[in-house]
Amino acid sequence: MAKIIQHQFFYPNPPEVVWEYLTKPELIAQWLMKNDFQPTVGHEFNFHASPMPDMDFDGVFHCKVLEITPFKKLSYSWNFGPGDGSLTTSVVNWTLTEKDNGTELLLIHRGFEGTNNFLSMFNSMEKGWLELIQKLLKVINNTANGTTQA
Repeated sequence: MAKIIQHQFFYPNPPEVVWEYLTKPELIAQWLMKNDFQPTVGHEFNFHASPMPDMDFDGVFHCKVLEITPFKKLSYSWNFGPGDGSLTTSVVNWTLTEKDNGTELLLIHRGFEGTNNFLSMFNSMEKGWLELIQKLLKVINNTANGTTQA
């Protein structure tokens, strides 16, 4: 059973600014997780979070860049579970659209097949993405106002 998480937010910043926070590892780490992301199709990378043993999650998201259209679209696989992350397979898509002197950012995260704790994991991810996308807005605004995240 595939499920979809979809969130859309408006950022009062040009797509080029929002894009940097989706594609530069040090900026991604300020709002999402530590990572070794590189904006190159085919690049395999990891996000590192706290382990959740009750969900059979070791804290590592195994990802691969699938598509990049600079300042417009970013897509990567998002797999997790113990070992190689093959417990659950999903795909994250970010679409940026210039709108009203800012950027409309659309997140679509689909998949989640294979997990034993499907509903629990899906609900956790749904809530987590909402919080993280709002954190992204704060991080961008703090940087624009001359402050940075610790």
